[in-house]
Amino acid sequence: MHDFKTDAILLRRIEYGDHDFIITFMTRDKGKITVMAKNAKKSVKRFSGSLDLFSFNHIQCRMPKKNKDALLTLVQSDLENGFANIRYDVYKTAYASYWTEMVNLWLEEGKAQPDVYDLLLFSFDMLNRSDMPKEVLSLLFQIRFMSISGFSPTIERCGICHVHLDDISEKMLRFDFREGKIVCPKCRVNGVRSGLDVSKGTLKQLFWMNNTHVEKADRIRFSSMAVKEGQILLESFIAFHMAREFKTLTFLKRLRNDVWT
Repeated sequence: MHDFKTDAILLRRIEYGDHDFIITFMTRDKGKITVMAKNAKKSVKRFSGSLDLFSFNHIQCRMPKKNKDALLTLVQSDLENGFANIRYDVYKTAYASYWTEMVNLWLEEGKAQPDVYDLLLFSFDMLNRSDMPKEVLSLLFQIRFMSISGFSPTIERCGICHVHLDDISEKMLRFDFREGKIVCPKCRVNGVRSGLDVSKGTLKQLFWMNNTHVEKADRIRFSSMAVKEGQILLESFIAFHMAREFKTLTFLKRLRNDVWT
């Protein structure tokens, strides 16, 4: 039996029995891990304030001694940043929950994904400090997450004839969900079944956001229409590609509809 220590972001917490939690963490060096926090509801000394959603902690875990298939045991968790401004704001909580559900569903257990870890931690920090509009920050998270995960859409040129956005005169283009690419008007003669129309301006902004340094991403300014277009495009494509219905996204859309209506 041996312990290991690492920094970790809390993605998910499930009650287990009367006193325990099963917790999913995202770590930089070990990827996604699931642990058993025994007597967590009663142990103030070992876990005080560190087991809330989205919290950033330094954790100590113990490997199972006999049954190798058993869960890791969470020995101790020390809070480094609770991101309290997220948890006390329903809109920020909704966005953070959507991101964590996406990460939790996509990542394999025990496979290190340091770029995803860094992106999630950066996004939580920005959301907590309100350094970017939360809607724009969510666009940043999604486009970067897709790029890191290997299913980034082709939005800078037609996926069929490869003509660049700047050389397309039309203002609206079709995005093909099934192929993950835009299709210019000349190539749409055969039709695109699963997709939607997106303005060229929104596509150019998303492309810039995905290819500039993440620390400079807050410099871009989206119009309210571009934000809506970007949300519909990215959220729809991610759900289509992952073949998932995100419960957190349903709640987030309900919140946004209340604001827009």
